[in-house]
Amino acid sequence: MSVHKIKRRDGTPAFVVRWREGVANRRRTFDRRRDADLWDAEVRRRRQLGALHTLDAGSDTLDEYVVGTWAQAHLPRLAPKTRRVYVQMYDRHVSPHLGSVALRDFTPETIKAWHGALARAGTGPEALHKAATLLGAILQLATEGQHIPYNPARAVRKPRRPGRVEVRPIAPERVEAMRAAVGRRDATILSVLAYAGLRPQELRTLRWRHVRDSTLLVYAGKTGKQRTVRLMSALSADLREWRMALGRPTDDALVFPDGNGGEWSINAFNKWRARVFAKALTAAGIDHARPYDLRHSFASLLLHEGRSPIYVARQLGHGAALTMGTYGHVIDELDDAPRIAAEDAIQSAREGGFAGARSSVVPLAAVADAGAAGKRP
Repeated sequence: MSVHKIKRRDGTPAFVVRWREGVANRRRTFDRRRDADLWDAEVRRRRQLGALHTLDAGSDTLDEYVVGTWAQAHLPRLAPKTRRVYVQMYDRHVSPHLGSVALRDFTPETIKAWHGALARAGTGPEALHKAATLLGAILQLATEGQHIPYNPARAVRKPRRPGRVEVRPIAPERVEAMRAAVGRRDATILSVLAYAGLRPQELRTLRWRHVRDSTLLVYAGKTGKQRTVRLMSALSADLREWRMALGRPTDDALVFPDGNGGEWSINAFNKWRARVFAKALTAAGIDHARPYDLRHSFASLLLHEGRSPIYVARQLGHGAALTMGTYGHVIDELDDAPRIAAEDAIQSAREGGFAGARSSVVPLAAVADAGAAGKRP
């Protein structure tokens, strides 16, 4: 380790620090002698601490780190759809502005300026929030890998995301009206979505071995985990009748195969949504809803019978905090309402509604509609 004075081609003086790291000879050039001496002292200090390898930490640009390290370590663990969203978000909102910045040059001010640039470019609040979250996650991994000493994103408040649109659960009466407007296969699909709360991708991969006596075993492609979901008696009967209609397929067979017996593709499901699901909505007098929204119906059924947010979260396959954030207004509406067992609510809807109990029981349809309108039934 030593400091040497040199002369550049333009005749100006410079100071070079040379040191050896492993089998490699390293050097760094400074304009001022004082800066060179300080660096030389830092090299000596880190050598004594056994941390000489961290001298050049953070010299990679963000793009270099993301491609060479972050993508290799993090992306393979994500579901394909989530992976595509992350890649698109990075390529569109992060890389063009920050890709050439060295990791060690990131500061809170750098990140704040980036937030401002995105906002001025017309980036929506939801996309801005997600991009900021992605950058923070990347820099956190860089921190844990000792590429940078701390995560500067933690010192910057994330852009405010837009308020969550209150969910509007489809009541059992409406679900049954939808089921009545379609054939057996489609009616059973609607039952699984509304009375077991499966995500569409979970429904497409459901096999008969996953249908057990009192539960469904659900594999979540989004998280890679499995969960058991309560099997309502009405849904159990629907599935039993559907299996008989199929000719009693084997346990390994898909519950809802495509025309060739294979897994239902995303494209085929979207066509079903446009053709069959839309027809069912119209028949039930519903202006707009997605198949995914039937998960809210299942959650509302459980909440209406007095189940805790933690129980509902386990059934849906996500965190309790997300349950509270999504269904908080439904929980508030149900706070003083009489409890109705989910099984009874479905059975009553199939028999024609709550006509016999309107004097003492608040129908779920009224609670759901009132919750969306911000008033009590």
